[in-house]
Amino acid sequence: MTAQFRFPRFFVTTPSPCPYLAGKTERKVFTELSGPHAGELNDALGRIGFRRSQGVAYRPSCIDCSACVSVRVVSAEFHPNASQRKLMRRHDDLAITACKPWTTEEQFDLLRRYLAARHPGGGMADMDEQDFADMVEQTPVNTYVIEYREPGGRLVGACLSDQQADGLSMIYSFFEPDDPARPGLGTYIILDHITRAARANLPYVYLGYWVKGSARMQYKVRFKPIERLGPAGWQRFEPGETALAAKALAPARASRVSA
Repeated sequence: MTAQFRFPRFFVTTPSPCPYLAGKTERKVFTELSGPHAGELNDALGRIGFRRSQGVAYRPSCIDCSACVSVRVVSAEFHPNASQRKLMRRHDDLAITACKPWTTEEQFDLLRRYLAARHPGGGMADMDEQDFADMVEQTPVNTYVIEYREPGGRLVGACLSDQQADGLSMIYSFFEPDDPARPGLGTYIILDHITRAARANLPYVYLGYWVKGSARMQYKVRFKPIERLGPAGWQRFEPGETALAAKALAPARASRVSA
């Protein structure tokens, strides 16, 4: 008997202030991920620029802006530059473990330190332990918490990640923000995901949305080769391309939970 697929219903949020570009508003289109085919639906939507948050897949759908662009790194062709290689050597003592999506007090304490230092007053600043548990544990797809620990056992980084059919999707990462002995942990976590994807023969690492004009998002385009999603599909690009890049980019505004 042929499996019965239910075509998903999509909804649109009301406009709200954009967290990335001053004076702009954001709006998202979203659908529920549930049932036995939630993973397949999430894979398909991920290929057209959707991101996952708990049991929902969403994508920017702003009326007057298209600054948010879905980007992904081509894992098999990635070659770290000199500074990235140095960073990988600096942190090669870390023990890395893929854990089931189950939260711990240690993870939450690290998240609170990270948010206080890097995103004070941001949309996640008031997150409590239950909010954190919901973000991590409410997942209908193949999800892990990747932990990064020092030789003595101290947790210094973590990333909520989905394994999709064609790659790893980095949902949210956080790390020790002010340790001079551990610079560049956020970059290192991305480098580790690219390595993991390549070893698993997964062609891509999805980094969420790159926002042209937002300094907070510029780190994403330091990993090359990188592809953006536009009207013609996924294409490689250089961030230094002219304003034509902005017009050719995919749907608009990103959510606060974007990686």
